[in-house]
Amino acid sequence: MDEKYQELQKLIEAQKGQPGALMPVLQGAQNIFGCVPEDVQKIIADGLGVTLSDVYGVATFYAQFSLHPKGTYLISVCLGTACYVKGSQSILDKLAEVLQIPVGGTTPDGLFTLEPTRCLGACGLAPVMMINGEVYGRLKPDDVPGIIAKYRETAAEA
Repeated sequence: MDEKYQELQKLIEAQKGQPGALMPVLQGAQNIFGCVPEDVQKIIADGLGVTLSDVYGVATFYAQFSLHPKGTYLISVCLGTACYVKGSQSILDKLAEVLQIPVGGTTPDGLFTLEPTRCLGACGLAPVMMINGEVYGRLKPDDVPGIIAKYRETAAEA
């Protein structure tokens, strides 16, 4: 059995029978695997004696959980009011075009995940996006290809 699955089994055994065990087990699974895919949800459901729909319901309700692996670079585009009014939707659309993925998707090479988000707290810099915590403000769609190219170059050098 894979090391990660063994770690998950230990986590389930430690939490089994505890009230509210599902949340800490899901959090642990997210940390172990980077996401909570269906096979992991089934193991959790069986191990804790809950239904798969219970596990799926919690995993999809909370934004901290992902059902699919995230890219190395998480791109969050603010769609809060100030950013939206200043054109953040066009930034999001341009990113989807340049990355050739739908919003919410991850590039096939696993480098980028593109997600819309609400206020990033940088309204004065609208429209704003964040890539792994680095904020880019006062964006125009024409800025997008160069920013993405920088991250692709960094990844290629690594």
